[in-house]
Amino acid sequence: MSHAHVADRVHVRAPGKINLFFQVGDVQDDGYHDVASAYQAVSLYEDVWAEHSDGFSITVSGTVDVAGVPADDRNLALRAARLVAQRAGYESGVHLEIVKHVPVAGGMGGGSADAAAALLACDQLWGTDLGGQELQRLAARLGADVPFSLLGGTAIGTGRGDQLSPALAKGRFDWVIVPSDEAGLSTPEVYRHLDRLREDRAADIAPPVRSPAVDPAVLQALRAGDAAVLAECVRNDLQAAALSLRPSLRAALELGDEAGALAGMVSGSGPTLAFLTAGPEAALELQVSLSASGLTALHVHGPVPGARIL
Repeated sequence: MSHAHVADRVHVRAPGKINLFFQVGDVQDDGYHDVASAYQAVSLYEDVWAEHSDGFSITVSGTVDVAGVPADDRNLALRAARLVAQRAGYESGVHLEIVKHVPVAGGMGGGSADAAAALLACDQLWGTDLGGQELQRLAARLGADVPFSLLGGTAIGTGRGDQLSPALAKGRFDWVIVPSDEAGLSTPEVYRHLDRLREDRAADIAPPVRSPAVDPAVLQALRAGDAAVLAECVRNDLQAAALSLRPSLRAALELGDEAGALAGMVSGSGPTLAFLTAGPEAALELQVSLSASGLTALHVHGPVPGARIL
């Protein structure tokens, strides 16, 4: 272990994400699903501070409702800290202070961003110098979205979503995010509901594919930096299940469509909604329109970098 970079307190910021494209394969024998995802990191961030402590502890606050966020070993960030300590043979602890801005259980990877930030913060705080590849390996042990939270930008994820390949995205894409004012949705429950809908052959559910893959048109639209073309090929296989579990989201999706969004979709497993717009001005207009309808609307853009030390 190197102590060259040991600090007293480390601040790391990590972004939330949007799944521009999310295809879900059939359920596997182990209960998981293979997926193909196009991730984009967006300018809605989680802030994590790490400081030396004899034990492992955490405090959580934020501009979003954090009532459902555990402050014990169920918290992914605390588990990330313990993984770094275990891997590096570090025998003391850490206190993590998390300030959340990404909706909790909202399908934007806020918990995964916390975990990615904790990995990077503890590595820097303790001077363990594990390196990017090892941090990515630890991230994959924590959850499918954690490796992308470290990487950021735009990327294609396959397998469980954690086998990442960076994707070229030209320019900037502007989104309006609408968090739900109701409780979050459980990702495992959304997947289970998708499986039930597929078994029942629901009319609006595509049958599962054996080998999920991202539509090449998505990659072409990203390379061209063309929001209008991207809007034609965004997809989320979890959307039908999320809308079935939370029918009230349909009205908000329709509002966004009527107010000029190029495309609207459930973000990840929901219930946060993401609306793609033609640019910054169009995003501002949509934000104002949705806010006037009584919805919380946030203008974000992507791609942005992954977890980084400030």
